[in-house]
Amino acid sequence: MTTVINVPPSLDEQTFEHVIEQLALIPLDEKILVDARHARWASPYGLTALLCVAQSRDERMTFTVPEHAETASYWSRTGFFRYAAELYDLHGTVPRQREAHESDVLLEITPIVQSDDVHGVVGRIQQKAADILHGQLGLDTAITGAFGMTLSESCQNIVEHAGQGGWVAVQTYKYTKRLGRRVVVIAVCDAGVGFRRSLESAPNHRRSDRWDDAMALEDAVLRAMSRFRHGDKGRGQGLAGIRRFVGRWNGKLSVRSGTARIAITPDWDEDVPMAESLPFFPGAQMQITIPERVGEPKAAAKSATESSTSRARPRERSV
Repeated sequence: MTTVINVPPSLDEQTFEHVIEQLALIPLDEKILVDARHARWASPYGLTALLCVAQSRDERMTFTVPEHAETASYWSRTGFFRYAAELYDLHGTVPRQREAHESDVLLEITPIVQSDDVHGVVGRIQQKAADILHGQLGLDTAITGAFGMTLSESCQNIVEHAGQGGWVAVQTYKYTKRLGRRVVVIAVCDAGVGFRRSLESAPNHRRSDRWDDAMALEDAVLRAMSRFRHGDKGRGQGLAGIRRFVGRWNGKLSVRSGTARIAITPDWDEDVPMAESLPFFPGAQMQITIPERVGEPKAAAKSATESSTSRARPRERSV
C-alpha cells in the first residue's frame, strides 16, 4: 500500500508542518508518495526540508514534480531536483538543469557534510550577497561580513551536531504576508540527531525530569549551550552569534528540532516564541530572515534587538 502526502500550494516553515503531520501518521513499513503536483511556491526552508523528508525513512519514497511549469523551472534553478533525484523516485517532467543565475537565488541548494563545504559556501556567496544586501535591501555595508559569519555558523551546526549531512539555501524575495518588502532568507536543514540528542552526548550533561526537545532548544538557542566543553575555543557560540546578528538587523530566527520549535521574533512577526508537542521530525531545521531597511533609524535596530530577546524567554527549569 502507498500513502500519499500532499505538499501545500505554498510551502514555508509554517505550512511545512502539514507535511510533518501527515508523515507522522504513516507506519514505518508503508510506501510513501510525496505529491507536489499542486505546489506553486516554496521557500528555501520548504525545499531543503523536503530533502530531509526523504532522509527520514529507510524506504525510498516517490516524489511527483509540480505541474506548474514556472514552479518546476524555479525549483530546478535552485538545484532541488539535482538532489531530489538521488533521494526520491521522481515522477513527472523535470526541467533541464540550468545555472542559478537569477538574482533571487543567492545560493542554490548546497549539501553540507564537512567543514570544507562550509568554507566553500561562504566563499561562493560573499560578493553576490554584498551586492544584494547593500544594493537591493538597503542594509549597511557592515552587514556583509556578519552575514558571511552567520551563514558559516549556521552550516557549521550541521557538521558538528547533525550526525549526517544536510542542506543550505539562500534566497531573496518580497515577503508580502507581513512586511510588504524584500527579505533575504537563509535555510539550513538536516535530518540528523537533533539538538536534544546532541546535548545529551556532552560529558557534563545532567538530565532533569523536564528534559525534552523544547528545553534542548532553549539551552542551545537562548543559553548558547553545546555538547562541547566550554574550554573548546569557538565551540558552542554559533547560535549566540546568529541571535546577535538577527537582533541587530530586526530579523527573525526560527529553529525546529524533534517535537519543538523556538522563534526569536521581531515586531513585524507574530510567531509564538515556543511551540511544543509537535509531531516528531528528526534533525534540526533553521531559518533566518533579514528584512529590507526602508528609512529606519538606527535606534530601531536597537529596539528590535531588545524586543526580540524579550519575546523568547526561557522557561523555568529544574536540574
